[in-house]
Amino acid sequence: MDDPAFVGCLVPAKLIGVIEAEQTEDQETTRNDRLIAVAADSRNHSHVRFLGDLNNNLVHEIERFFISYNETKGKRFEVLGHFGPERAITLIDIASRRFRRSRRIATKSRKMSKC
Repeated sequence: MDDPAFVGCLVPAKLIGVIEAEQTEDQETTRNDRLIAVAADSRNHSHVRFLGDLNNNLVHEIERFFISYNETKGKRFEVLGHFGPERAITLIDIASRRFRRSRRIATKSRKMSKC
């Protein structure tokens, strides 16, 4: 798929990396990493396997988009680094485990409060 897609369109994608970043709002800083992927059946990006396979200017434009977007919302977005798909998958796994753990804790809390 090399044509533009509309908002909400589900496009099979190939994860190629992550831009790790911190976002600051009201003097509170949190991680706000951005997973980067290309359409799985893109002819234009069929050679792309890693974030580093993209043109440096394109990666810079992606970073600038997130920085500018956050600035319009009164937030600061600071890029910490670029990493490949292995690091992106590791971050997804960590987030998944945290989410499942928080769901278990929330479920236990609800059960205990009903007693």
